[in-house]
Amino acid sequence: MALDLKHHHTSALKHPRCAAPQPRSGSLRVHAVVGGRAQELIESGAVTPIAPKDAAAAMESQGYRLLDIRPQWEREKARVSGSMHVPLFVEDKDNSPITLLKKWVHLGYIGLWTGQLFTMINPTFLQQVEQAVPDKDSKLLVACGEGLRSLMAVAKLHKGGYKNLGWLAGGFTRATDDDFPAVEGSEKLEYATIGGASYYFLKLLLLIQAVGKKT
Repeated sequence: MALDLKHHHTSALKHPRCAAPQPRSGSLRVHAVVGGRAQELIESGAVTPIAPKDAAAAMESQGYRLLDIRPQWEREKARVSGSMHVPLFVEDKDNSPITLLKKWVHLGYIGLWTGQLFTMINPTFLQQVEQAVPDKDSKLLVACGEGLRSLMAVAKLHKGGYKNLGWLAGGFTRATDDDFPAVEGSEKLEYATIGGASYYFLKLLLLIQAVGKKT
């Protein structure tokens, strides 16, 4: 199996967007901003890729705990009941002139379309996970919207001493209604990452699809 991840962003400081992995034949390959580190972890078996359709079984039979690393505004839309939450990215609230300029560019370039806030790496991400899960032998299934941010997270967690890590391959956008036993929030898991103008475009497409089925 091969997973190709392409990372599109406007600045190293911006919230990286995840491109959904595409299964192909052959060996597992991960091409992402996280570089060779994530690729090495998955190819060596240090991190186990788990598809959304297999996640519930892995949690029930293998003892994985689901760690949601999405930002708060995505998790509020939809979340797996009982999952832990430690965001890898948090809103950048610095209001210096340079940061305000970056926020303005971000809003015009991608924020209006995606609804994503201007973010920064959570500086206490590892410490927060350690506080929630002090036993580093615990099995953690790390998840985000589309798969890339969770790859970055597992690299950080593995470096921090967690050795029993799973990666939700493709993220919640690949989840279906029956993949998890209970989901909370106003949206489906697969749509929670979508925001801004693209959210209303999605709603329009779903409406057209529903009307098409009826007719």
